[in-house]
Amino acid sequence: MDLIRILIAIILPPLGVFLQVGFAGAFWLNILLTLLGYFPGIIHAVYIIAKR
Repeated sequence: MDLIRILIAIILPPLGVFLQVGFAGAFWLNILLTLLGYFPGIIHAVYIIAKR
């Protein structure tokens, strides 16, 4: 299941984080990072998924 979440995080980072943590602070941070740059959002999303 984590592999699917990581693939989703690469395509759409906030969705991958949302599937992992819901509407927690990490989700909102990931939206901000994705808006500032696509790659920071991907890195953060993969980190959140791999950490849990």
